[in-house]
Amino acid sequence: MTDFYPSNSDAIIRSLGRERLTAILQKMLLIRHFELRAEAAYQQGHIGGFFHSYVGQEAIQTAACEVIDHTNWFATSYRCHALALLLGATPDALMAELFGKESGNAHGRGGSMHMFSDHMLGGFGIVSNQISAAAGAAFSAKYRGTKEISVCFLGDGAMAQGTFHETLNLSSLWSLPCLFVVENNEWGMGTHVSRAVANSEQFSGLLAKAYNIESMKLDGMDFFNCYGGFEEAYKKVRTSGRPFVIECLTERFKGHSISDPGLYRTKEDLKRCMERDPIPLLKNTLVAKGIITEADYEAIDKACRERVLASLKFADESPFPGLKTLGTGVYVEEGP
Repeated sequence: MTDFYPSNSDAIIRSLGRERLTAILQKMLLIRHFELRAEAAYQQGHIGGFFHSYVGQEAIQTAACEVIDHTNWFATSYRCHALALLLGATPDALMAELFGKESGNAHGRGGSMHMFSDHMLGGFGIVSNQISAAAGAAFSAKYRGTKEISVCFLGDGAMAQGTFHETLNLSSLWSLPCLFVVENNEWGMGTHVSRAVANSEQFSGLLAKAYNIESMKLDGMDFFNCYGGFEEAYKKVRTSGRPFVIECLTERFKGHSISDPGLYRTKEDLKRCMERDPIPLLKNTLVAKGIITEADYEAIDKACRERVLASLKFADESPFPGLKTLGTGVYVEEGP
């Protein structure tokens, strides 16, 4: 049995209240519908390049962004659509970006792996590349004397990268206010974490301890466990100015990317993990506690679905960048 942080869901429900809990459920449903509809658009040829879905992991970043003030700094991997939505980017701007349109989040130049918002440093297309950038943001905050922290989301595939080790070491030596969040969905592309990381059951905790950093493990399928853990970790980083490591055990319901059929998982394994879908888990708890009704849930779900459908229409009808502007933002060294 995994030793998760001992959060109190009843206390969290009382502190958040009906309005915020309903909004949280809405955010998770918006992410789910956005990913599913965008994946369908990819398969229909409207979207090119790579596409990495966040379906199944919604509880983690939703909880983190509910706890941590958005004036802090955030960085993540190429699985970045959800974080951009949570930090204020609109479905229209993100869908248009996926379509490569001028009205997109990066004017059609970034695509699926490079979303951003005002305090989101971006999605990073290279495994572990965001880790050192997040530490840099933490260093900047400390140097400037602000109360900001930096939040870095990474996958289990990045845990064994040298950048992670080096950055943890430096962050501890320099006491950088950086919260490292490992979203362990168990599959770094197609290789199970147990075959890629020695002592995978305790790796993140042992690694943090080796660099004199506190850590905790969370149930990434349980919004309330994530919320409680992030609340505690955020307080610690803010008050101590020290780094902190969180490992969230989760499952992605799709392949590593849209081109990955996921044949390394059996149908039975996938069915088993989907029984702990974070959205029904949250919904069922809210219904059982009398926070919402089944009819409320259906109305929220419908509204999110329609919002994403509207973003598809917006993206489809938006213009592509003009040929004369294709070089905008591209660095060109001038000659003598």
